[in-house]
Amino acid sequence: MNIYSKKQYWKSLLLLSAIAIGILSLFITNNLVGELANEERKKVELWAEGMRKLTQESDPNQDINFIFKVIENNETIPVIVVDANNTIVFYRNLDSLKALDDAYLQSKFLSMKTERKPIEVQVTANDKQYIYYEDSILLKKLFYYPFIQLFVVFLFISIAYFAFSSSRKAEQNQVWVGMSKETAHQLGTPISSLMAWIELLKIKKVEPNLVTEINKDVSRLETITERFSKIGSAPKLTQTNVVEIIENSIKYIKTRSSKKVVFETIYNKNGNFNTPINTALFEWVIENLCKNAIDAMSGDGKITTEITDNFQMIYIDISDTGKGVSKSKFKTVFNPGFTTKKRGWGLGLSLTKRIIENYHKGKIFIKSSEPNIKTTFRIVLKK
Repeated sequence: MNIYSKKQYWKSLLLLSAIAIGILSLFITNNLVGELANEERKKVELWAEGMRKLTQESDPNQDINFIFKVIENNETIPVIVVDANNTIVFYRNLDSLKALDDAYLQSKFLSMKTERKPIEVQVTANDKQYIYYEDSILLKKLFYYPFIQLFVVFLFISIAYFAFSSSRKAEQNQVWVGMSKETAHQLGTPISSLMAWIELLKIKKVEPNLVTEINKDVSRLETITERFSKIGSAPKLTQTNVVEIIENSIKYIKTRSSKKVVFETIYNKNGNFNTPINTALFEWVIENLCKNAIDAMSGDGKITTEITDNFQMIYIDISDTGKGVSKSKFKTVFNPGFTTKKRGWGLGLSLTKRIIENYHKGKIFIKSSEPNIKTTFRIVLKK
């Protein structure tokens, strides 16, 4: 399991833990709401019993103060009492101002009627009344509270995750830039020494072809040093024909890859392919994508580069006939540390994305992929 896979594992574990906590919280709260709802129904039934006692004939010497207290004690549960014809005869704990409007009372009555069954009160031998009620404001608040709580918790976690991710990325960027600068600095000394040795070989009249090849390698090291030195600083962009840069990069890769790898470049010769480019860095992008394609094909297949002039944009599609990339990994392949190879740090595509999006303000993504048929990376550059 590589670094990125481990990171994804812990993220998934934390997310599942948060979901489990949320479900447990909702379960407990729902049980509590259910119990309180039962208690409120008992209160309404007690209230109904009090009304029943008052309406029935009783002993004139009977103390009814307790019954009045029971009825008046309901200060939270909204109730509406109707007769057998559904005419409202009494209501309690509703908005006093809104209750002056008959339309409001009717809407509340219909709402209560659909929520639950009424409590029947036998007023007289031939007359019945029905008590309808709804959950108290406190019970409603309690019902929605866990959802609000979960929303606040997830919002806090999201903000914290974003803040920590930004901080971590900033720290990674500093390490990345520092490593690049140090690499460029360390390469400077041996390159200078090699250049001196080349001059000595020329003086010694060593075989010219040998000196030429060594000189090419030294020039290549100088290019690599220049690339590393530009990481972390704003590179200078100049209006350049992107086709020429791509062809030069492919030419370099072609001489250093298997003869079983076929390269093809497609573009309209009448198109306008000039765009602000840093040549050293953009060559690095093309080389990384081509090397990645060669690895995906195991050194045997075809790499097609199609360059399209699309008004204000230039599209560069680099396709290979390799093993492909699953859709679930279309974005993760660009993350630092992601690699399917036994060797390597998984920085090639991450570096490519950084150069295209951070330095050239373009876009790079996997356009499509079919296993063992065709995988296409697309680069979008503004003219």
